[in-house]
Amino acid sequence: MLVADSIHKTYRKHRVAVPVLTGLSLSVHPGEFLSLVGASGSGKSTFLHLLGCLDVPDTGSVTLDGRRIDALTGRDRDALRNRTFGYVFQFYHLLPELSALDNVLMPAYVSSSVLGWFRNRKEWRLRGEELLDRVGLLARRRHKPREMSGGEMQRAAVARALLMKPRFLLADEPTGNLDAETGDSIVQLLKSLNRDDKVTVVMVTHNQEIARGTDRVVRMVGGKVADDRAAPFHPRLLTAVG
Repeated sequence: MLVADSIHKTYRKHRVAVPVLTGLSLSVHPGEFLSLVGASGSGKSTFLHLLGCLDVPDTGSVTLDGRRIDALTGRDRDALRNRTFGYVFQFYHLLPELSALDNVLMPAYVSSSVLGWFRNRKEWRLRGEELLDRVGLLARRRHKPREMSGGEMQRAAVARALLMKPRFLLADEPTGNLDAETGDSIVQLLKSLNRDDKVTVVMVTHNQEIARGTDRVVRMVGGKVADDRAAPFHPRLLTAVG
């Protein structure tokens, strides 16, 4: 169980305080596919970053299996980000000078010592190739991002997120930079990972069709949960927030 309790988060632009999350509480259940929806500025991405230890709240807490994780040391939060949470973003964040396979292997590079990497590199490369095969990119494993389409880059990003066998996959607008058909293929991939690998998925999306197809939809307004219900999600809820 991943639980956020009474989360507040404020950012500052020069001398102006901009509250983003204003007392948000939400539980993420093991094995579910949850969508976060709402208007721009409602705090969806900020909340996702707090859940995955990419940022820390001003007040409130985030707990995993009853253990508070937002107050951990930087090193311990780094370890959680590397092994417990996988991340998929709208703009891929692939390193342009590396091949698809080497991009997928980046979490292993980061977490290993030099000696540890050379000792286990064959196993890691096999794992990376298996993931690329699963997302339909094995034949493109030596291609660099500039030689790949947007959908292929996003598939490589999904494979990278799965390398360390995370419990949670956090996806921030994973289809926002793709056409409808390619975006749908990415969502189907996430659904298969959720179903077959039991990976818990939390996804930020503006797409009502995508939200309707997930297990639960949480609508955010003004930095809080305004509606929390099982799918299917009614389009009028998205209309209400613009």
